[in-house]
Parts: sequence; C-alpha cells; structure tokens
Amino acid sequence: MGKPTSLHQRLLDEWGMGIVAGTYPVGSRISVDAGGSGVQASRTISREAVRVLEAMGMVNVKRRVGATVNPPDMWHVFDPRLIEWRLRGPEPMQQLVWLAELRVAVEPSVAVLAATRATPEQWTALTKAALGLVAHSREADGDPYSQFDASFHQILFGASGNPMFAALGSVVAETLRGRAGRGLVPPVANPLVVRQHVDLAGAVQAGDAATAAAAARAIVEESEAAIDVACL
Repeated sequence: MGKPTSLHQRLLDEWGMGIVAGTYPVGSRISVDAGGSGVQASRTISREAVRVLEAMGMVNVKRRVGATVNPPDMWHVFDPRLIEWRLRGPEPMQQLVWLAELRVAVEPSVAVLAATRATPEQWTALTKAALGLVAHSREADGDPYSQFDASFHQILFGASGNPMFAALGSVVAETLRGRAGRGLVPPVANPLVVRQHVDLAGAVQAGDAATAAAAARAIVEESEAAIDVACL
C-alpha cells in the first residue's frame, strides 16, 4: 500500500501496527491527545484515524470512554490495511498461512468460473500478467514480479463474474504484494509454478474449466507447501 505520507496516514499506521503487534493490547485505550503517540497530530486528525480503526472493527468508541481495542475476532480481516499491518507485524507467516488455506479452498472454483465467464479483455489481461511473471521470474523477490503475480490473481478472481469472489481477489492480491521485500519470496521463481500460471491463463482463454481448475489447484497447493516449509 506504500509508505504513509500524511499525518493522518502516519498516525493510522502507527496505531494499527501497534494494535496488531500488541503494543495496544485488547481492552487498552487509545488516546486522541497529541502526546498519545509518536506522531504529533491535532485532535481532529487523531479522531479521524480513530474513526477508521472503528470502521475496521479494531476499536470500539464510546463517549467519555474513548477508543478501546477490540479482540482480533472483531477485526475486518479482509481489509487491505489490516493485511499489510499483519505482514509487517510479529507474525507475518500466520497471515500467509491463512491466505494459503483460503486459496486452496476457493481458487480452483474461481478458475472454473473464470474459464466459463471471462471476457476477452480479462483473459487477455490474464495472459499478459502470466507473461510478466515469465519475464521477471529470475527476480521473483522484486517489485515487478510481485505486481504481476498480484495482478494475475486479482484478474482471475474478477473474471469469475462473482462480486464476492472479486472482493476476495483484492485480499489475495494485497497479501501477494506484501510478501515482496520481507524475505518471504525466493529470488528465483519456481519454473513449474510460473508454467502453471501460463497454463491457467491459456485454459481460461480456451474455456477449459477442468484444466483451469487443475492448474489453479497446483498453484495454490505448491504455495501452501512452500509456506509450510518456511514455517518450520
């Protein structure tokens, strides 16, 4: 999502990261006073940041009490900002494990729908993203590769024609982008995985649902296995 620039973004980032990291534990209060954080901001900006955290389910705001940190099961786990904070937090691998489990459960089905519903513009974009992965496969830990990877899967989910799957595509894409630069991506991509992306794009273009599902399943299962190894 990029480095926070405005005072509002910096304060939101500090508080969000603090909640994720446990600096602000469940039940603790966040002060809107300028002295309550490392970012010197007005009360107006502080209140705006608190409102965002409240909308994300991370804090509960009551009059005369202020903002109190909610337990994690109340947080909006699909919010891209929360995903980014978790990837930058003390347990980034846990976020990747959750994503891998989500992808194994749904991405093959998404691929089937994409193979039957994708527009020419969508399968063309999917093919371009796959070719981008090929072109940058020897620099897989770089930003171009991660952007092509994120774009590929977001396009795939969008091509399902199901708006709920499309929303999940944004979650997958944000997590894939967040891996780059955090030591969570190998410098050289697995050639088989790159090939599977190309095969998946081709299957979607050809309207071959069975091949698309098989390619998607192979991609997500390999990703899950790689994460399991990294967690050892």
